[in-house]
Amino acid sequence: MDKTKIHKMWIADQGDGTYTNPILYTDYSDPDAIRVGEDYFMIASSFCNTPAVPLLHSKDLVNWKVINYIIDKLPFDYYDKPVHGCGTWAPAIRYHEGTYYVFIPMPDEGIMMCKTTDPFGKWSEPAYVRKVVGWIDPCPFWDEDGKAYLSHGCAGSRAGIKSVLFVAPMSPDGTKVIGPSRIVYDGHEDQPTIEGTKFYKRNGYYYIMSPAGGVKYGWQVELRSKNPYRSEERRVGKECLRL
Repeated sequence: MDKTKIHKMWIADQGDGTYTNPILYTDYSDPDAIRVGEDYFMIASSFCNTPAVPLLHSKDLVNWKVINYIIDKLPFDYYDKPVHGCGTWAPAIRYHEGTYYVFIPMPDEGIMMCKTTDPFGKWSEPAYVRKVVGWIDPCPFWDEDGKAYLSHGCAGSRAGIKSVLFVAPMSPDGTKVIGPSRIVYDGHEDQPTIEGTKFYKRNGYYYIMSPAGGVKYGWQVELRSKNPYRSEERRVGKECLRL
């Protein structure tokens, strides 16, 4: 064997308190991450591949390990064969009152949710939060008053509309959308292809953080408001870092 052709596994951790980019030398599309205590968990899109939606764990945001998959098998027989461009798109992971939730958009089927109290163990079977074509990039949010919301975008290839962000009321148990989606931001003029919603609240303000501009040349947009159904302030690109 020609030893010059042997490649070592990429390790970002330099062992001296520093690291080298990229931290993960592979493609984890549409990642989302949370911290629970001293643990970090990250998920990513997996499209038509199964098992679906990889779950990674880290203690320091540098050393990551795949510990699980959220879905063992996509719940539709036609995914027994490759269906490129379909399947699980940008998912969201959140932790609320002792339970881990993963919301998974399937643009041709709807928004699904899996949950568990042990992320290293078995996750619940995917169940519809909203059976609908074209909804993508959801993110759940639980407010201090007990109300819950779901932000999302739309895929132009399925819904006939894109570049618009929505917020819908959600049941507090995270199992279903309980009212109509309201437009919180229309990006057609200034932020085309805005999508990938991440919903937060800090110091009384609701934030929706989203990429815009498309995959190749995109930028980051942050929307802020005192009302979960509005976007009263906006910052773009490097301005987001100052919020």
